[in-house]
Amino acid sequence: MEVIRLNQVSLWRRTQEEFSYDLKKTILSILEGKYHKAAKRLVLNNLNLVINSGEKIGIIGANGAGKSTLLKVICGILVPTTGSVRTRGLIAPLIELGAGLDPELSVLDNIMLYGVMLGYSKTEMRARVQSILDFAELQDYALIPVKGLSSGMVARLGFAIATDVQPDILILDEVLSVGDESFKNKCHKRMDKFWNENTTILVVSHDLEFVQKSCNQAIWLDKGKIRFIGKADEAVELYLKIQNLKSKKLNCI
Repeated sequence: MEVIRLNQVSLWRRTQEEFSYDLKKTILSILEGKYHKAAKRLVLNNLNLVINSGEKIGIIGANGAGKSTLLKVICGILVPTTGSVRTRGLIAPLIELGAGLDPELSVLDNIMLYGVMLGYSKTEMRARVQSILDFAELQDYALIPVKGLSSGMVARLGFAIATDVQPDILILDEVLSVGDESFKNKCHKRMDKFWNENTTILVVSHDLEFVQKSCNQAIWLDKGKIRFIGKADEAVELYLKIQNLKSKKLNCI
């Protein structure tokens, strides 16, 4: 059954320089006659993609290829400039540390809020609170605002919530690379459960060996375009082959 479909999806975004251009600088540039329209670049370029229920998809590519942006578009965090995105079922995104968490609310309140936003009842989430706190090792921090936690604690909390609520679609962006070795091992053990079930998983990772071993399909993104989609082994081999050719050309210059 089809759970994700992208039809001719493109996304233009302002450059990082323009994001940091504050209101004061904008006003001054207008007064000085130096104002210019925000520069934009094409981050996703006419993507067509269909993902079926239960598939485990690795997304690979160089930095700036559009991998994280693609996940954000699928989650609905970003709206494409053109094209359409359709999804079916509950999506649990684990894209950035603290994404979806309110820093002003307590750990307990965030657990409840996150679950309710995914469509679970308050009663269901109350029943899950203890297991989430136990996994995140935050039993003594339930009433502490999230802003009072370390980045490692926030990572543990986000992962614990997203993987405890049994989503239909789990979206991961390099989250298995955060935290200490003990927490990474806990993450991998929990992820094994999802890999053996019908949960649809999209994971961005620079760990190509992990993608080959754990994903049945892979998408290679290059400058916002899908260069290859197919078996994970084939995608990784082709990606490495092209990267090696690029490195040889640079060394010859």
